[in-house]
Amino acid sequence: MTATVQPVPDSALIENMRTGDEAALSTLYDRYSAMLFAMLVRILRDQQAAEEVLQDLFLQLWRNAAQFDAARGSLPAWLMVIGRNRAISRLRGRRDREVLEENEGDYANTFASSQNIEDEAVRAQVARNISAAMGQLPVEQRQAVELAYFEGMTQSEIANKTGIPLGTVKTRVRTAMQTLRQIIA
Repeated sequence: MTATVQPVPDSALIENMRTGDEAALSTLYDRYSAMLFAMLVRILRDQQAAEEVLQDLFLQLWRNAAQFDAARGSLPAWLMVIGRNRAISRLRGRRDREVLEENEGDYANTFASSQNIEDEAVRAQVARNISAAMGQLPVEQRQAVELAYFEGMTQSEIANKTGIPLGTVKTRVRTAMQTLRQIIA
């Protein structure tokens, strides 16, 4: 009879990180990087920028592990919020200084990737799982989440764009996130 090994809880890994345990950070990176990367690529539409934000995010986690409070929410949710905010900040900064470039030429629609094909497959599976979970939401909730988390819009911007009252937008996003947590868990 073989015993199943239970994964180390996030809270224990955070505690270990506070004492300088790099293996704990590595475990958390392995556990959540694919999910975060998929979200960042969707928001930024730039793989290199998403990789940079992901690296910064885990560096922040390493340096500030004490800031995470499990009583306020789960680690993946905390990482998603911070990652989303960083991606949106990066997008807004890019829009302010972006210069339009021509996208013509033989390589306009290609990119070089140093990623492992296996990692890409895992990321693609995470993206499919998120997409499937999103597909289970009512249309109004799905639209609110897509605009907020994938288009980088604030809830006020969503209300202005859709003509829906701000309170309704907030309720839809909150309800959708609760439903997604249940579906994905």
